Amino acid sequence: MQTHVKVLGWLYIVLGVLGLLITAAVMLILIGSGWISGDRTAMTVTTIVGLVVGAFLFLVSVPGIVAGVGLLNYSPWARVLGLVLGILNLPGFPTGTILGAYTLYVLLDDETSLLFS
Repeated sequence: MQTHVKVLGWLYIVLGVLGLLITAAVMLILIGSGWISGDRTAMTVTTIVGLVVGAFLFLVSVPGIVAGVGLLNYSPWARVLGLVLGILNLPGFPTGTILGAYTLYVLLDDETSLLFS
């Protein structure tokens, strides 16, 4: 199960970093499109929307990175955070469901609980 925990940790880190890259791209597109238009109202609206969407995506991506780093270090709190993220990922068909099911499979195993104690 050590290998599964390491794979799971790296999956969360990679997906979290990918989420941060998508966050930057979305913010750049939204804020940039307002500035390109030259319209003051469009600049204001797209900047506000870009910041709100960016903040939301940032808040969704960072816990996965934190959980991934914790899982790689076998921190007990990371197992709990990983389980919460795994449950939250289940409705996101198909990739979230796969990641959530794999997370639950790995982190609820008896051998895994010994690794974190």
